[in-house]
Amino acid sequence: MFQLKKLKWLSLLSNDLSGEIPEDIRNCSSLIRFRVKDNKLTGPIPREIGNLENLDALDLGSNQFLGNVPAEILGCRNLTYLDLHSNLITGQFPGELSSLVSLQFADFSDNLIEGTWPFRAFPPNIVFFSISRNNFSGEIPHWICNLNLINYLDFSHNHFSMIPPCLGNMSDLINLDLRNNNLYGTIPKFIKCSNLRSLKLTGNQLEGSLPRSLVKCKKLKILDVSNNKVNDTFPRWLVNLPELRVLLLRSNNFHGSIGNHKTKLSFPNLRIIDLSHNMFHGHLPSNLFKNLIAMMNGSVEKGKLQDMGEGYLQYMDYTYYRDSITIDINDSITIDIKGNYIDVVKIQTLLTTIDFSNNSFNGEIPKVIGKLGSLKGLNFSHNNLIGHVPILFGNLTNLEWLDLSSNKLTGDIPIQLIDITSLAILNLSKNHLVGPIPQGKQFNTFTNDSYNGNLGLCGFPMTKTCGNDEGQHPQLSSTIQEDDFEFANGFNWKVVLLGYGCGFMFGLSMGYLVFSSENSKWLANGVYGKRHNKVRRSKKNARRRIN
Repeated sequence: MFQLKKLKWLSLLSNDLSGEIPEDIRNCSSLIRFRVKDNKLTGPIPREIGNLENLDALDLGSNQFLGNVPAEILGCRNLTYLDLHSNLITGQFPGELSSLVSLQFADFSDNLIEGTWPFRAFPPNIVFFSISRNNFSGEIPHWICNLNLINYLDFSHNHFSMIPPCLGNMSDLINLDLRNNNLYGTIPKFIKCSNLRSLKLTGNQLEGSLPRSLVKCKKLKILDVSNNKVNDTFPRWLVNLPELRVLLLRSNNFHGSIGNHKTKLSFPNLRIIDLSHNMFHGHLPSNLFKNLIAMMNGSVEKGKLQDMGEGYLQYMDYTYYRDSITIDINDSITIDIKGNYIDVVKIQTLLTTIDFSNNSFNGEIPKVIGKLGSLKGLNFSHNNLIGHVPILFGNLTNLEWLDLSSNKLTGDIPIQLIDITSLAILNLSKNHLVGPIPQGKQFNTFTNDSYNGNLGLCGFPMTKTCGNDEGQHPQLSSTIQEDDFEFANGFNWKVVLLGYGCGFMFGLSMGYLVFSSENSKWLANGVYGKRHNKVRRSKKNARRRIN
C-alpha cells in the first residue's frame, strides 16, 4: 500500500490495527490526508512523515505512539490539521509551531509532554489548540491574546501558575478551559466575550470576587469556577445571561443569602446548578426554583421525550468543521452524581441536577421543587432545614438520587415517594423523621443507611417494628439481622399456639376432676344410661375370667 505514489487519501479510522507505521510511508509523496485515529498502533512516529510535502491532515490520535514528536513534522508546511491526542508521547516539543503557517487545528492533549510553554508564537490562522492533560508548567504567555481567530483554547490539567488578564479580550473565543492547574490571583475581567460559551476555571487557587463583566458574555452556557478560593456573595446578576445552562460555584468562599421573596431570580435555561460546600445561609430561594423552566419541561416517560422544544437533544459541546473533517470536541464538567464526583464527558441537556449541600440554609424545603419534573438529582444535605419532606416530591418521577441527610426535618416520609421508580439512591439519615417507612417498589431496595439517625422511624429495613400501639409489642433487639426479621415476627404466633395447647390440656384436667367426683354419678348415668352399666358389667366378667 505504501508503494502507491499517487495515493492521496488514506483513512483507517477506528479499527483494530496494531504494529508500527512503516518507514515506506515516505513513498506516498502525493498523500494529502493520512488518518489512523482510534487504533492500537505503537512505536515512534516515523520521521519520514516530514517528507510528505502535500500533507494537509495528519490524524494519529487515540493510539499508543511512543517517544518525542519528531521535528521533521514541522516540515509539512501545508499541514492544516494535526491531531496527536491520547498517545504516550513524551519529552519536550521539538520546535516552533508557528512554522506551520497554514495550521488551523492542533491537538496534543492527553500525552506525557513536559516543560514550560514551548512556543514563542502561533500560526496566525489557528482556530483550535489543546495541550490539556500533559505536564506543562510556568506561565501562559500574554502574546496568546493576539490570536484573532482562535475559538477553542484548552490548557487544562497541567501545572500552569499564571493566567494572563488579557484572555478576557479575545472576541472570537468560544471555549476557554483552564481547569486543574496551579493558577493563582484573580479571575480576569471579560470585556470582549460576545462569543464565549464555556468558561471553566475549576481546580485552581483563584481568589477575589467573580467579575461582573461576565454579564457581557451573552452566549455563555457553562460557567465553572468550583474548587477555588473565590470570596463573594451569590452572583444574582447572572440572571442577565439568558443562555446559561450550567452554573458550578462548588467549594469556594461564597456567602450570604441567595435572595428573599422579592428577589427575582430567573434562569430559564439552567439545568445544572451546584452551590455546595460554601457558606450560604438563609432560606432556600423559592423564586429561584419556580423559574427553572428547563427543569420543569422535558419530562421523560417510557423512554420518549416530550415537550422538549427545538434543539433540546443537542449536546453542549463544540464541533469543529473543516471541509470533510468533523470533530466533536467533548465539553465536559465534573459533578456529583449519586454521591461520586464524575467527569461528564458530554453534557446532555437531559441531565438536570441541583446541589445546595454543605451550607447553612434554614427554613423549609420549598414545595415548588415538586414541579421540576425532569430533575435527575437533588442534594440538600448538611444544612439546617426544618419542616416536612414535601409530598409533591412524589411528582419527581425522573429523580435518580435524593439526599436530604443531616438536617432537622420532621414528620413522616411521604408515601408518595414510592412512585419515584427511578430512584436509585435515597439518603434521609440524621434527621427527626417519624412513623413507618413506605414499603414497595424502589423502597424495598434501600438499606438502613438511608434512615439511620431517625429514632422515630419504624418498619423495614429498620429493626423497630410498627403497630397501632407500639408499647404492646416487644422491642426487637438491635442485634437481630435482617435475615432473622421474619423469624422474629413468627415467634409471636408460636406463643399463641402454645397458649391454646396449654388451655386445652387444662380443660381436660378439669373435666376429669368433675366426672370422677361422687356428686357427678347421676349425671353420668343420665347421659350414658344402660350403655355405661354394660361397660361396667363387662369389666367385672373379664376380671372373673382372669381369676
